Amino acid sequence: MSLLGAEILACMATNKTIPTEVDPHEFIAALEHPVRRADAQVLLEMMEEITGQPARMWGPTIIGFDTYHYKYDSGREGDAAAIGFSPRSASLALYGLTIAPESEGLLAKLGKHKRGAGCLYVNKLADVDLGVLTELAKDGYRHMMQVIHDPS
Repeated sequence: MSLLGAEILACMATNKTIPTEVDPHEFIAALEHPVRRADAQVLLEMMEEITGQPARMWGPTIIGFDTYHYKYDSGREGDAAAIGFSPRSASLALYGLTIAPESEGLLAKLGKHKRGAGCLYVNKLADVDLGVLTELAKDGYRHMMQVIHDPS
């Protein structure tokens, strides 16, 4: 597993973050803030289109798409969402979008954002270029499934 892959896992708190049976559409519909709710719906549709997979709740607040398997050198292994997001009260947390090598160049063109340990934070989608965000999601998903994913 790459260092950045490990950072994403740390950011997603994978030990506690497992798939649930909660409907992501219902979770989004219940969001109080109208802009956050609308942005979450856009992200859900965009990521479903990119991955070809339906949204699934991972833990109480992360909406993830597809699954990848990771294995540490220590032997510890598990599954996590390949890409996803969490519509937090302060910002949208986006997972898996900064892992691909080509993400650095795209992030420079994205617009207003912050980075965490493997996470990308956006206050609202109106602050960023959606075309660039879509490319980040495509590249991140492709990298996660073709480079990081360990199906063994």
